[in-house]
Amino acid sequence: MATDQHLTPEELAGIQWQKSTRSSSNGGQCVEVGPLSDGSGRVALRHSQHPDTSVIVYTRAEWDAFLAGARDNEFDFTD
Repeated sequence: MATDQHLTPEELAGIQWQKSTRSSSNGGQCVEVGPLSDGSGRVALRHSQHPDTSVIVYTRAEWDAFLAGARDNEFDFTD
């Protein structure tokens, strides 16, 4: 079953966005994430330089799987 990607303005307004300390503060490519405040465990992700554009929503299980993969270096792309 696909994760619902449609958020209401109220849901978006309730997200406490967090940006990685590894993101550059001088206009670099920055990603922000934040949990939805509806108790569902869903996590939203957006590009901080374009906060009014697309938001991607993940279930908590999807987000946990991504974090585990990142910790295991599964996404370290090399040429």
